[in-house]
Amino acid sequence: MGDAPGRREFVTTHWSLVVAAQGDDASQTRARAALEELCRAYWYPLYAFVRSRGYSATDAQDLTQAFFAQIIETRGLASAQRALGRFRSYLLGAMKHFLANEWHRARARKRGGQVRFIEWEALEPEARYAGALGLSHDPEHLFDREWALQTVAGALQTLRDEMAQAGKTEQFDALKGTLTGQDESPQDQIAARLGMSEGAVKVAVHRLRQRYRALLRQAVAQTVGNEADLDDEMRYLIAVLRRR
Repeated sequence: MGDAPGRREFVTTHWSLVVAAQGDDASQTRARAALEELCRAYWYPLYAFVRSRGYSATDAQDLTQAFFAQIIETRGLASAQRALGRFRSYLLGAMKHFLANEWHRARARKRGGQVRFIEWEALEPEARYAGALGLSHDPEHLFDREWALQTVAGALQTLRDEMAQAGKTEQFDALKGTLTGQDESPQDQIAARLGMSEGAVKVAVHRLRQRYRALLRQAVAQTVGNEADLDDEMRYLIAVLRRR
């Protein structure tokens, strides 16, 4: 892929749409839809960040809901338009500002006023948060780790869906450990289980890894504005997952 196609590709990412939004209704509508999609992927990392700052579960839910409602309802994108950057960094900075300056208003706007952006009852955030506490007590590290884990999980789910559509769910389940490093059974055992030759398994693993990397890169690309930031963000994601 040449330089020009790469630049055109980034014009249509979610974050680029948000930052490039103009004053006309059509542009604002596209930007709001893109922002909502980005925010839905970040609700839990932000919730974990707020909880680890010492807020109760109820207050963390109220604050996270109100934060998203404020950004989306008021089209609060002024700071985003001043610098493209990475959505992850923008969102965390905006939440820090919100916690420092908007506490009383957030309390008055119980769970984001009339907006139910997050349906907490179906998500069981406290169960996830309890499991994350053993990994880190630093709020920013916890945010970054949950962002990385959620990004990886989304790419894996997309890949599983693609494999299922191709009638290869069993193959995906047998080989997914080669993508995450969590369960790497000997390939001869996998081949026997799937009724494939070891050579065919090696080819399948290679193709699966290629597609997984592409999907992960696509997911991260939606949150940055150019290819240089994409490469940096990919390296950062890997570094966060390796950090202990």
